[in-house]
Amino acid sequence: MLNHMYRVTLHHEKYPSDCHYPFSLPIFNQTRQIPFESPVTFFVGENGTGKSTFLEAIALASGIHIWRKSDGVRYQVNPYEKQLYRYLSIAWSDGKVPGSYFGSEIFNDFRRIVDNWAASDPGQLEYFGGKSLVTQSHGQSIMSYFRACYKRRGIYFLDEPETALSPKSQLVLLEILRENGKAGHAQFIIATHSPILLSYDDAVIYSFDQNPISTIAYQETAHYQIYSNFFRDR
Repeated sequence: MLNHMYRVTLHHEKYPSDCHYPFSLPIFNQTRQIPFESPVTFFVGENGTGKSTFLEAIALASGIHIWRKSDGVRYQVNPYEKQLYRYLSIAWSDGKVPGSYFGSEIFNDFRRIVDNWAASDPGQLEYFGGKSLVTQSHGQSIMSYFRACYKRRGIYFLDEPETALSPKSQLVLLEILRENGKAGHAQFIIATHSPILLSYDDAVIYSFDQNPISTIAYQETAHYQIYSNFFRDR
């Protein structure tokens, strides 16, 4: 079975600026297309390389709503900061599919929204594991969300999901990815620093430390090498 999404194209020639982030990043000017050939795709790279920005842009270009509260007043405003998605085109194998975007920082806002829904319609909680997400710890509520949501057909974007998860919970998430990715109904695109998640067999890993964005083997990632060297010689 083909992935729901099988290619993303960046249209450099239409960028509105070359001196404002994210359009000023060379990686977004020298990468033309990204194919998606596995049910699980990872984005890796140092902070500031653009992996989370690109993940969010693909989600928005896919029609996925990102639940977050207003940023409030800021000292400096970059009018182009969230505009990359306007200059991407998505190739679908079977038309657009539903899905979701997960970010650890915005999940707190989302679980409070779900609790507000449940106040008037408790049945809403059945979509998220059957229990209030607010009454669970941050890590527990995240795992309840993962277990419930990823059983449904769709495309799922995750930005550093390991942030609030113990290593044991990361192993559970890895099994959730394996179960639902191999079932053929779910596709996952994940920005991560976790060598545990990156170990997913048959995943495609894209490095944002290379320009243009290109694939990298698991054992060649800095994440694997740093942890491996550390445990060999603490």
